[in-house]
Amino acid sequence: MKIWGRDNSANVRKVVWCAEELGLDYQRVDAGGAFGIVDTPDYLALNPNGRVPTLQDGGLTLWESNAIVRYLARRYGSAPFAPEDPGLFAAADKWMDWTSFTLGGPFRDVFWNTVRMTPETRDNDAVARSLEACGKLLDIPEAELGAKPYLSGEDLGIGDIPLGCIAYAWFEMPIARPDHPNLFAWYGRLKQRAAYRKGVMTPLT
Repeated sequence: MKIWGRDNSANVRKVVWCAEELGLDYQRVDAGGAFGIVDTPDYLALNPNGRVPTLQDGGLTLWESNAIVRYLARRYGSAPFAPEDPGLFAAADKWMDWTSFTLGGPFRDVFWNTVRMTPETRDNDAVARSLEACGKLLDIPEAELGAKPYLSGEDLGIGDIPLGCIAYAWFEMPIARPDHPNLFAWYGRLKQRAAYRKGVMTPLT
């Protein structure tokens, strides 16, 4: 198994964290960003989008991070991480798309301006707007985590992975965050997991 992608990509972190939780034997290959590679003919033959991550597992080549996580969970996982019941799987799965398509946009503005822009090029107005938007959106998992320890239910599962990758940056960036005690406690539980520390907690760059 080969995972293409640099370790400072949130989308690559999803896949690596999942692979670590499942105890899979894999090779991660630096690609994207400063490493290049993604615009070469060989890589584009694997992933025509020229982005990371890309998974090669035997004869299967797969791109899109959420799709890769779902595949790994179904192919190699078992309950409680990957429940057989379609309803339980979907209840966790919805958090993957919510994080990517609802929270991802405003969070990206916060992250890029805080971590990847210089103070001179930072758009402070965009940061303020996005921080407010993120704070309101995070009220939703905050409420969910008041009733159960993980977004996926009583145990960690695929639903925790995308937001778990964002949570690392959210709680470690020097930003003014609203008080979300349940979310913060959940983040603390994630940090206790060796797979999370290895797959997600690489330097924010």
